[in-house]
Amino acid sequence: MTLNQGGIGGAPPQSAAPTAQAIAPSARAARVRGEAAPASRLVSRIAFFGALGVATVIFLFPFIWLLSASLKQRQDVFSGDLFKFPLRVENYGTIFEIAPIAHWFFNSVVVAVLAAVAVTISSALVAFAFAYFRFPGRNVLFGLVLASMMLPGAVLMIPNFLIWNTLGQVNSPVFTPLWAGNLFGSAFYIFLLRQFFLGLPREVFEAARVDGASYPRMFWSVAAPLTRAALLVVFIFELKASWTDLMKPLIFMRDVALFTLPRGLQSLIARFDPQVGGQGEFHLVMAATVIATLPMIIIFFLAQRYFIEGIATTGSKG
Repeated sequence: MTLNQGGIGGAPPQSAAPTAQAIAPSARAARVRGEAAPASRLVSRIAFFGALGVATVIFLFPFIWLLSASLKQRQDVFSGDLFKFPLRVENYGTIFEIAPIAHWFFNSVVVAVLAAVAVTISSALVAFAFAYFRFPGRNVLFGLVLASMMLPGAVLMIPNFLIWNTLGQVNSPVFTPLWAGNLFGSAFYIFLLRQFFLGLPREVFEAARVDGASYPRMFWSVAAPLTRAALLVVFIFELKASWTDLMKPLIFMRDVALFTLPRGLQSLIARFDPQVGGQGEFHLVMAATVIATLPMIIIFFLAQRYFIEGIATTGSKG
């Protein structure tokens, strides 16, 4: 037996290095995997955007149906056709002639803006106090604030009515019962903003204190600018909630001139209901509903960058 045949002299030549035949299959496999990866990503993207498109159609369909119904004749509102030609754009002019839609729209804008501004400022002040100050019983007080969220709204209807009625604010021309309660803040918004404030570096506020800033100055000049996105989220949430609220105007507003859009729409439905002598002119109700819906859609698209930023950032704090 020679050394080259596996004797004492060393290992066989074939074990010293991989041969070309051993390298070729692995190279081909790597190339196949590299070519398959883009194809797999393409399929995943197509499936993702397909599912996204289906979800978009599902969410948009109610508004599309509403828009189509507002452009139909009275007898075609509940027909199977999505759009009935010719489109009756004059329905929008008719609803402005038979109901004070413009006045109701103005009332809704006033109430929604006042409510949103009031609850944003008051909730932010309370949330900043819970986040920054350290005092005995702070967690107990914060727990009581959160516990108020457990009270059903129906439980508070009669006490609220009695309070505002005693103060002489029922059917008030300045809509006091519809927005003034927000001056005391909202438990949900206080919790939301407190979590955001807790994520801010405390050293920033300590530096402001060293520079002689008062607590109100710290809030307005330091905390508020750093939490602009979260404050905008609270503002939009409350703007939408007040804009679509029917219960408060139904309880407190009795004069037609003081109706908001939801209260006005409810009165139109009652007026056109065939069961109470109406003509079933629901195509006009649909036109009024489109007018009431469009502002919220426009506001969301204009502010969606800040809205999404505030939601994402607030969710990461704490």
